[in-house]
This record gives sequence, structure tokens and C-alpha cells, in this order.
Amino acid sequence: MSIRTVATTPFNDQKPGTSGLRKKVTVFQSAHYLENFVQAIFDTIAAPAGSTLVVGGDGRFYNREAIQVILKIAAANGFGKVLVGQDGILSTPAASCVIRKYQTYGGIILSASHNPGGPDGDFGIKYNTANGGPAPEKITDAIFARSKTLECYRIADVPDVALDQLGSFSLGGMTVEVIDPVADYADLMESLFDFKAIRALLSGGFRICFDAMHAVTGPYAKEIMEKRLGAPAGTVINGVPLPDFGQGHPDPNLTYAHELVEIMYGSPAAFDSAAFDSAAFGSAQATGEGALPERSRRPDFGAASDGDGDRNMILGKHFFVNPSDSLAVIAANAALAPGYAKGLAGVARSMPTSGAADRVAAKLGIPCYETPTGWKFFGNLMDAGKVTLCGEESFGTGSDHVREKDGLWAVLFWLNILAGRGQSVEDIVHQHWAEYGRNVYSRHDYEGLPADAAAALMDHLKSQFASLPGQRFGGYTVKLCDDFSYTDPIDGSVSTGQGLRVIFEDGSRIVFRLSGTGTEGATLRIYLEAFEPDAAKQRMDAQEALAGLIVIAHELSQLKSRTGREQPTVIT
Repeated sequence: MSIRTVATTPFNDQKPGTSGLRKKVTVFQSAHYLENFVQAIFDTIAAPAGSTLVVGGDGRFYNREAIQVILKIAAANGFGKVLVGQDGILSTPAASCVIRKYQTYGGIILSASHNPGGPDGDFGIKYNTANGGPAPEKITDAIFARSKTLECYRIADVPDVALDQLGSFSLGGMTVEVIDPVADYADLMESLFDFKAIRALLSGGFRICFDAMHAVTGPYAKEIMEKRLGAPAGTVINGVPLPDFGQGHPDPNLTYAHELVEIMYGSPAAFDSAAFDSAAFGSAQATGEGALPERSRRPDFGAASDGDGDRNMILGKHFFVNPSDSLAVIAANAALAPGYAKGLAGVARSMPTSGAADRVAAKLGIPCYETPTGWKFFGNLMDAGKVTLCGEESFGTGSDHVREKDGLWAVLFWLNILAGRGQSVEDIVHQHWAEYGRNVYSRHDYEGLPADAAAALMDHLKSQFASLPGQRFGGYTVKLCDDFSYTDPIDGSVSTGQGLRVIFEDGSRIVFRLSGTGTEGATLRIYLEAFEPDAAKQRMDAQEALAGLIVIAHELSQLKSRTGREQPTVIT
């Protein structure tokens, strides 16, 4: 095997975010950019000679080309074997499953998750450790440090691997095994959930629709839902992964999963996610009910997943399940799934996620941990046996079966709950609120803000923290303000600057956070939460119930004057 050592110069922008390094495709296509970062990973992790690596991605544009580069650099750096998904495909949770099942040294996942794809879209790369989870900050910081001092990378001069053919191939002195990307993951799902009960539910006339959004979960959903569970052909829509996601935005929310929303709600012309009532259902004004077939003819259950398969959205008939509520409902009903019947060790949620899961944990007598945003923070808790379930308000839910959030897993858990309880999605959620109270919750995203304006807004908020406690705004009195920090209870590491919180005397709160998942400008996320114990008031529209907090958030942040924005890009 001929190995070239290629001289290079460092790039100053290769710092991984909460989910790896994400840039425009054109950035990764520039000379040495991808090669430098991959070499920085390998230099940092210092895998022993002969180690096994997993490589796969979500099928977005440049996925195949990047995999060929990674394979050649892996061969030149002494790896003995690489497991790669057929056609370069591995969903993020499936990659975690494969890493754990075959006890590999780690894996490289190519994805920009829910970001748009295509030649002008986004691309991403991240390293997952041997536990199957995203590399912790100490490793990503070390990768960034190495990337800034890199002077060369090593690459094998070998032909490309035929990624469309299953089997083992020799790449110099390294073996490349092209594996079925679906089988291991589907087998794991069948071991966790009551497929017999779900099959009975579906054979009894219960109708479901899963929108794969032309992203990675199409093949997984077809194998599991249509083949193993017996759902009719066509249950999975947009099921063929495309490099540009069919020119769509593979983010499973009420704005971007518009085709599924139209199926579950009504006329596309009448549906406006910015004015969507996430609690009530059946409103002709909101859904265009009169323009469509009878409600009974629509699916009973709808779901969607994102670009790399780690996020999910759950819908009933005319009903949106807030991701924070979804985590709480799953926790409360976990015993219905065979893989969780023995009970839960604990639950974890990201700080911006509502406290709904905390209430379930308290009743179950188990701990509930509050972590920063980013799935890697759950990894230590799961590895230590402290938690079984975890979730984020950003449409991510999962458990200790892998070390990534898992969109299809969440969908299957809901189907298991529906099969076990024999109720509709909305009835299950309404009964949950009646028992535990409702944490009324919403997130307002302001995407594509000028980075300097977004940073100045956050600085302005922090400058008020000393004087805000005790101040009254309408019916709310400020109790405390802080910039959330987290000390990992397992390894003692400290993460600071995780989001600005304004907490009120009644427990309501507003959280401001700049997202690290985009590639252009800045995304400001404003999280709003209030608790409603009165069952008579729990079905109020979330935006109406939170109207007072929304006004306060705009006032405190000077949002309009500082950014020029008055309306969010996306409301969930």
C-alpha cells in the first residue's frame, strides 16, 4: 500500500459544536479541509494499530465522496477494519448501535442532522467514542487544538470502495466491510418493543403515516413498519433518501414537515405553524376542516424524523405532541414496552426542556437530571447507570439502548403505548396533563440573525441580571437570573455559558440561547414555560397561555430594535 504524506496548513474554523463540525458543502469540498479534520481526529484519539472504526452518514450531498476520503486516511493511519453502511448510509442512532454491538474503537458520522442538503446545503462530521455516543468536550476541544497545529495528513493511494455492494473488501492493509445499514438496528428495536401488540393494533384498522422527509430513516421505517409490523405499503412517505432531501428541509417540525401536517390537519393554505394551537384540535379556522375529507378518514397517528434519523415529531389527529411532553409520557408509560418493563433508573433532560419529565420522575421515585443542550451530556449518566430515558425539547428523545437520540425509537415507543392503552394520542396526553399538571411550553426560533446583533442581545440580557430579581412584569415577579452552568456528576467536568435563564416566583421561566447547529448567521432560541395545574384550563392554546411571557421576553431582550425581527421563523 502506497501512503502519501501531504503537506497542509491549518484552518482556524474547525471547532466542533454540540453535534460536530458543520459547514457548507463547498467548505468541505475545498482543498485539504475534510482531510485536515479527519487527520486531527485520528491524531487525537490515537487508536491502537488494527482498531475497528464505523463510518456512515445520512446520504446527503458529498456523503459518498467524504467516505472514500475517510477510508483512505483510515488505512494510512493504521486502522485494521472499517464497517461502513451500504451506499454510505447509517442513521446516527444506527451508527451508535453498530459501534456498541461490534465493540469498535469508535465511529465517524457524516451528517448535518436537520440542516438542508444539496450542493449549496450543509455538511457535517463528528466522532463518536466506543460507547456509541458523541465525543465529550474534552475530546472535541483536543481535536480542535490539533487542527490548529496540523502540518500534514496521511492518505493511502488506493482505489475507491464499491459502497453499493455488501461484503468485505481489501483497501491496502485494511479491511472494509460494507454492511446492511438497517438489520442490526431493526433487530434492536424488535428486542425493545412489543411488535406483536403493535402488529395487532395496525391490523385492527389503526392507521399511521410516517414521513421520512427523503432522509435517512426511509429504509429503516419501511423495514420496520411495513415489513416487520405489517403496516400497508405507502405508510412511509418520502421514503427514498435523496442527496438534497427532495429540496426540502429535513427538520421534523410543524413548519418543515408540511406534507405530514397537511395529511394530519387539513388544507395547506389554511395551516399556519406560527399561529398553530398545539393543545386544541378540530378548529376549522386553524385546520381548514371543511375543505378536506372527514376527520375519521385521516391517519390516527403521524410521525416524522429528520436528516440523520435522531429526531422525531409525534402527531395525533389534529394534535401536536410537544417534545417535552413526549418524553414525560414515555417515562410515565415505559413499563408497557418489554425492554423497559423492569423499571427506569432515572430520567435526564436538557435545561431548556420543560419540567414535565421531572414531575413523572418524582412520582416514580427516580432522579431527574438537568443537563446542558447536547446529547453527549447524557452519555456519562447512561454509562454510569444513572438514567434510562433522556430527551431534549428540540425533538430528540432516546434511552440507554444507544448513546444518541433516536427518532424511530421514539415513534415505536409511542406505537407500543398506543397498542397497550387503546386510546388516541390526544386522550393519552390529556389524561397525562390531568394527572401531572401541564407544563405549558413553547420555543420561538429566530433563524439567520446577524451574529453580532445576536451576541449583543445576549450581552444586553446579562447586563440586567443584577437588577432584575424582585422586579414585577405584569403578573410575574422575577425570582432569579443566571447563565446556566453544569457540573457533570460523573466526571466532574464543568460546562458554562449554556443559556440565560429568567425564572419567576411562580416557577415560570424564559430561557434565551444561541444555537450551535447552524452554518450561517445565528439562531436565537427563546424558550417559554408556565405550569398549569387546573385541568379546566390545560387545553388552552400554548401561545395564548404564554402571551404574557412572550411580551416580557421581547421587552427584556429588545428583540425588535436589536435584530429587526418581530415574528419567529419557527414556533414549536
